[in-house]
Amino acid sequence: MADLGFDGKVAIITGAGGGLGRQHALLLASRGAQVVINDLGGSVSGDGGDVGPAQVTAKEIEDLGGVAVANTDSVATAEGGEAIVQSAIDAFGRVDIVINNAGILRDKTFHNTTEEFVDPVIAVHLKGAFNVTRPAWIKMREQGYGRVVNTTSGSGLFGNFGQANYAAAKMGLVGFTRTLANEGRKYNIKANAIAPIAWTRMTEELMPGMEDKLNPKYISPVVAYLVHEDVPVTGEVYTVAGGYVARVFIGVTNGIFEGEDLTPEVVRDKFDQIRDETGYYIPEAPGDEMSRIFPKF
Repeated sequence: MADLGFDGKVAIITGAGGGLGRQHALLLASRGAQVVINDLGGSVSGDGGDVGPAQVTAKEIEDLGGVAVANTDSVATAEGGEAIVQSAIDAFGRVDIVINNAGILRDKTFHNTTEEFVDPVIAVHLKGAFNVTRPAWIKMREQGYGRVVNTTSGSGLFGNFGQANYAAAKMGLVGFTRTLANEGRKYNIKANAIAPIAWTRMTEELMPGMEDKLNPKYISPVVAYLVHEDVPVTGEVYTVAGGYVARVFIGVTNGIFEGEDLTPEVVRDKFDQIRDETGYYIPEAPGDEMSRIFPKF
């Protein structure tokens, strides 16, 4: 089979000045995509800014024969998101791909978590995806084509000590992805998400000595496929680490139906049956779950 290419496609990648975003950009550009390299150039906690990282990645792509432009607007504001998308329009005339990768960390145990730890994390991860995707989405609808990949996390999917803020934002991106998938179907817009495990400046202290085995370059092939025109799925989540790829999904057990006879005691007595995963199903949207429940009434 032919290699997957991106000739004629324009990709916006946030947080692409280093780590995962840089690898995504290098791979897509090497396969023909024209890339907007967005990176505010701030610290891991989101403070400050520096034009350097975005420009370095863009120049690296150009030196390798690719096409890229640098952008340093913040994803944390609607104005920043508009400006990032406008960069793509100004440089390349369209936008086909959005990879929401920008992120910060402000870890703190929940009882010590205050607004200063919550608001910036939500602003960059969750609102940042809204801010960049929305203006791009309008263009994608008009042209009848688009691909979006959001970056969630195992911390959001499964929970993680000291990361209530980060986990909430990352699980929010799963719901965001699922909704985009439902709304984008008739416009040939597909949205999926990855939950990467990689050694970057955000994780280096958590995973010392894993630079080679968890190199960010092992994440990008999955992202590339998910933003390719041939990808067959939408609304799905994939965990990726060091060459390992698996699907993560939210399923519903068959549960019980007791109608008016449901009492706290019935819940207690049939709790194992409620929790039994045998025969679970995976709703595509709330309506799918409703279609399973309503016939019981």
